[in-house]
Amino acid sequence: MRISAKADYAVRAMAELAASAQERPLKAELVATAQDIPLNFLENILGELRHSGLVRSQRGAEGGFRLARDPTKITIADVIRAVEGPLVSVRGAPPEDSEYRGVSAALPRVWIAVRANLRKVVENVTIADVASGAVPADIEQLASDPEAWVTR
Repeated sequence: MRISAKADYAVRAMAELAASAQERPLKAELVATAQDIPLNFLENILGELRHSGLVRSQRGAEGGFRLARDPTKITIADVIRAVEGPLVSVRGAPPEDSEYRGVSAALPRVWIAVRANLRKVVENVTIADVASGAVPADIEQLASDPEAWVTR
């Protein structure tokens, strides 16, 4: 699976908003600087996150962005879906809609299994987990496996 810059930036921006101890909204410029995200790109991402109901915006001198929900209730999957759509698709369609003939007939089940395993991770890590630096133990265990660090 390829995690796009857009999805990566969106999760990082959400974590920055979650970690903010300020009572007032954060300016996009502050989030962009703190996370080294191009401001124009971030503004578009924040618009999509607002449209999906994950962030709220406030206009004016005291304006900015804040999370629309408790960060313990927002998963990484929620954020990815907000900016990228479904977690897994095959040529733009859900994997269960794929049909192959002959020797490839079993392939849709593989794509469905990929989606299921991806969900086990991104639906179980919240923005609060990321912002606190403490991911769930089972996720930490997966990331601690030396084989997980091998690029192939």
